[in-house]
Amino acid sequence: MKTRDRIVATALGLFNEQGYGAVTTAMLAAQCGIAEGNLWYHFKTRAVLLDAIGERFASSIEARLAMRPGSDPLGDYAALLEAVMAEFRAFRFIYRDQRAYGDDAEMVSNNAPRWLEMTFDQVEAYLAALVDIGLLDWPRERLRDLAINSTIILRYGLEHYRELGEPIAEGAGAVRRTLRRQLTLFEHRLEPAAANRLQAAIEEMGEESLAA
Repeated sequence: MKTRDRIVATALGLFNEQGYGAVTTAMLAAQCGIAEGNLWYHFKTRAVLLDAIGERFASSIEARLAMRPGSDPLGDYAALLEAVMAEFRAFRFIYRDQRAYGDDAEMVSNNAPRWLEMTFDQVEAYLAALVDIGLLDWPRERLRDLAINSTIILRYGLEHYRELGEPIAEGAGAVRRTLRRQLTLFEHRLEPAAANRLQAAIEEMGEESLAA
């Protein structure tokens, strides 16, 4: 792996594990096995490093945004939730530490509004598919509101638990709790068997995707 790529991968791991604000350049350089001067040769500022991570984040989000419901809308929605949660695991600090990195992550801040709008569209498409096959009893004119509220819970779930002082470290189950909370918005309007299937899908999602 090239030094630049190794720095990005190591920084992402450290930021996820210890928090963006807690990781110093000395710690990052030591973890990479290089001198701080070599670190700054590749990344002149932390903002430049954040944008390199943001490029990886963008690729992950764009791939997830390409997903659409198919012949099994319920199973497809469960797959979408698992893909969203994989983003949480791979880029945990971006969702959790926004207050710490602020506007330094230009790639993220510049694209966040577009990604959110596209996610609203995506979630609405999945919910509409559930309505179309009779599994979800929800007014079509209110689907956008439901999609927005679902996305808000998914997007800010970790930050919410952090502010409450609840455990959010890897293995604490915060991601799975976020999934369950999102489902409470509309599970009472799902066909009972469909609600049970989604609940079971959340519980059965592999630890490799829900380790957070």
